[in-house]
Amino acid sequence: MLHKFLEPGDWFAAKRLGYGAGFPIAWQGWVLLLAYAAIMLGFGLLVEWGAYAEIALGVTGMVCATALFVWVVKRRTRGGWRWRSGETDGERRKA
Repeated sequence: MLHKFLEPGDWFAAKRLGYGAGFPIAWQGWVLLLAYAAIMLGFGLLVEWGAYAEIALGVTGMVCATALFVWVVKRRTRGGWRWRSGETDGERRKA
């Protein structure tokens, strides 16, 4: 099952307006999003109830998990990340 995550393909749709990714369009994207939410919940509980060492570990874990999540989402977004102003690909606003 793990080999399915290494197959080429897009997991997220590009946003129609602005920069970045929208909702997942493949099951791999939903799994990634749910795993990220669970990891952030775990680190958040560690920060909330931990001592100073656990707080540092929790914050470091949150930063690393977020960086990894953004990196994967950026690589797996259909059309990549770029500024979009509402036009579809190939369509331009007439002035």
